[in-house]
Amino acid sequence: MSDQIPMRVAVVGATGFQGGAVARLLAERGQRVRTLTRAAEADRPPLPGASFVGGDLDDPPAVRRLMEGATHAAVVMPLVYGTEQVRRYARNVAEAAREAGIKRLVYNANTRIPQQSTNVAAFETRRIAEEELRASGVPLVVLRPPVYLDNLFSPWNGPALVSEGVLAYPLPGDSSAAWISHRDLAEAVSAALTVDGVEGETFDIGGAESLTGDELASAFGTGLGREVRYLSLPPTVFEQALSQVAGAEAAAGVAGIYHYMATGEDPLLMAGDGGRAADALAVKPAPVDEWVTRQPWQVWSTDAG
Repeated sequence: MSDQIPMRVAVVGATGFQGGAVARLLAERGQRVRTLTRAAEADRPPLPGASFVGGDLDDPPAVRRLMEGATHAAVVMPLVYGTEQVRRYARNVAEAAREAGIKRLVYNANTRIPQQSTNVAAFETRRIAEEELRASGVPLVVLRPPVYLDNLFSPWNGPALVSEGVLAYPLPGDSSAAWISHRDLAEAVSAALTVDGVEGETFDIGGAESLTGDELASAFGTGLGREVRYLSLPPTVFEQALSQVAGAEAAAGVAGIYHYMATGEDPLLMAGDGGRAADALAVKPAPVDEWVTRQPWQVWSTDAG
């Protein structure tokens, strides 16, 4: 398959951060992008070049309209963690993709997934979605990212980084994580849609390097031009803060990942894969310090000027 062949891509989740990055990159490259939303036109995020279908993943006719006429699909599930709800969403996507004759579907699991079963909904619901999509028979590529650098360019982290040099995150300081940006995720999705020889594969994608908390702080320090120290945030504190903006259910789902990591049972879950994904997909994620340098950190500055 060649990336020179025009695609018509159904992007599930394009109104969110991850799917939005995918939709924007594909549209920038001249691909036709369609997504699904229940939001009124005035409330939709800016996605130049994308068209919208009204509805959500619990609406099979809407999902079929999304997929109709598409050649490819890129899917990320919303921040819902009910087992049967996610299964239903994934089954609706799978059936619509199969009916539409989708040539390849790329599923972003939104997280790494442990080999063994767990009691963590954030892992197990994404595992269920993957199983439903794979069972459809639609040619599938699965991407499992670790944690996102863009989480750190936020109202929760930006001001403390800029004014105090503190990088707080709910991962143990000694955990090694291959932090990746939304842009590099989008690059991986784009490649997975087009590269030959990857159908049926599952990739633990990630950034250019695996970093402990102190190493991450050092990379941020290089990018920001100041000293930065890492602070391991208790997952309960993270969950409480997230619940204020995302709601208790979504916050508990997301925080489940960090509660699991805090146990130390699987310390390398978020680490790099030795370059396997980057080589197979022919992508080159940016080093953390380069990503940091490109961000407009001044927006978090408290200086009057």
